[in-house]
Amino acid sequence: MRAALLQTTASDDPAQNTEALRGMVREAVAQGADLVCTPEVSNCVSSSRARQEAVLRPEAEDPMLAAMREEARRAGVWLALGSIAVKTGDADGRFANRSILIGSEGRIAARYDKIHMFDVAVSETETYRESAGYRPGGRAVLTQTPLAPLGLTICYDVRFPHLYRALAQAGAGILLVPSAFSPVTGAAHWEVLLRARAIETGCFVLAAAQTGRHAASAGRVRETWGHSLAIDPWGAVLADAGTAPGVTIVDLDPTEVAQARQRVPALLHDRPYDGPA
Repeated sequence: MRAALLQTTASDDPAQNTEALRGMVREAVAQGADLVCTPEVSNCVSSSRARQEAVLRPEAEDPMLAAMREEARRAGVWLALGSIAVKTGDADGRFANRSILIGSEGRIAARYDKIHMFDVAVSETETYRESAGYRPGGRAVLTQTPLAPLGLTICYDVRFPHLYRALAQAGAGILLVPSAFSPVTGAAHWEVLLRARAIETGCFVLAAAQTGRHAASAGRVRETWGHSLAIDPWGAVLADAGTAPGVTIVDLDPTEVAQARQRVPALLHDRPYDGPA
């Protein structure tokens, strides 16, 4: 199968981001992609709660989702909309950071709300509290597709290996990790974390990422690490998109999943244990 990783520098303007993404999807399709993967918060990168409140929509009204469903149907491809920020109607006003897998007929095949919230102090000048604006999900999602069984995750989830082990033991052959990674943590941890998740599970890992400096009409301007990665089940990097926006194509052989797991069948070797106290 052929996968495409779309690396974008999304702004806080969903309409602008939708048109840019539409062109990239068509470029990926022209290169023969069977599965197209987009980054985290493809529709809107913003640190301003007021801006998000003004431009975000509930899932059923989200224009990027509608456009991507039409692109998937038109081209007959599977499209993993890495995540979009959507309104939820929750009493506290928090949004959902939601990954949506679209089938080749344009129908929604699966939804996953990001479980682990990025509440960190990277440095004295760079802090994040994702949980203030987004409500966490509570369900792991594995989806059977004609291409391969896909496990859906988002960005900060990558630091919680038990989620990936559970997805692999449930049958995942490809793990999706769409992201908008901080440059500081990206330089230190991005590749090693993704390679570790591939090695531990014997899965392909596809991580489409945001990159660069994101234009903002309100709030702090964000920067992201880029380097969308495709990694094979033995932990080798198949593709690194660098820091420029664009389309990265990678060919995957699903038989490599079984081969890696036969060589090191660690998913079968869990044992109960006591402690720590």
